[in-house]
Amino acid sequence: MFNPLKHIGHALLAGSMLFAGTASAEGLISIIVTDPSNPYWYTEGEVARATAEELGYEANVAAHNGDANAESRLIDTAITNESVAIILDPANADGSVGAVRKAVDADIPVFLVNAEINESGLAIAQLVSNNAQGAAVGAMEWVDRLGGSGDYVELFGNPADNNAATRSNGYETVISQYPEIDRLAMEVANWDRTEGYNKMAAMLQSNPDIDAVISGNDEMALGAIAVLKERDMLDEVMIGGFDGSPDAVEAIKAGEMAYTVLQPVAVFAEEAVRQADHYIRTGEPMVEDEKQLFDCILITAENVDQYTAPFVLSN
Repeated sequence: MFNPLKHIGHALLAGSMLFAGTASAEGLISIIVTDPSNPYWYTEGEVARATAEELGYEANVAAHNGDANAESRLIDTAITNESVAIILDPANADGSVGAVRKAVDADIPVFLVNAEINESGLAIAQLVSNNAQGAAVGAMEWVDRLGGSGDYVELFGNPADNNAATRSNGYETVISQYPEIDRLAMEVANWDRTEGYNKMAAMLQSNPDIDAVISGNDEMALGAIAVLKERDMLDEVMIGGFDGSPDAVEAIKAGEMAYTVLQPVAVFAEEAVRQADHYIRTGEPMVEDEKQLFDCILITAENVDQYTAPFVLSN
């Protein structure tokens, strides 16, 4: 496993070391993310772009906003532009397979970040957070703060993204060991703050006396917090998130969110570009394993002051 505390020198921070021989790097690296209006994906795209430029490449960042058709068109553009590599956060575990295959058929190496596709052997590498580990770490903190009993609701991410099910299943694995904790409802909110707000409001209509909320990401959790604040319920309900976003960190500092689970997006975004550079120069993968997991880190009020930059903890 990759330890993000040992790999925090990402492209938004000065001092990253270049690989030997990168002076000859040239060409375009196309970077395709989900939605840069979300700080998580913004960080992903900007770190990848800055790293590519640092290594001597041209780079651009585009977004598919979760639309597999838009993703396919962006892959077409990358092919037309004769990209030397593509860094892709896939839109859909199944629906993105065709887009990746199209790039590979055009002899463009693809490096996936953040989310996986349901086919191996196409991408040179799939670099993702260890979502199962992160979900377990978050759920254990959540159970501890809940005191081992209570009623809760869950906000679920985008069903087309394998990360949503992995996190939810990870939560369930831990929480199911506590028979006095009952899930009263679960709603899909597609990683979105507005949907999190609306789905939280709907769940409260039928379940007004909950003790806690567990969320698949920070944006949905922040939507839930907004509802609970409006109803003067925030002091009564414990909320846990996932991502380590700047807004979540501020919510922890304000005492509004119990914790978040930091995904080292800056780490694997940089690493994907460095692995692409290695492949471009040598024709060989830098890391033998296609699927590479990066462990997540729990952020609570106890360590939140160590948070120093987007999606990074200091030592």
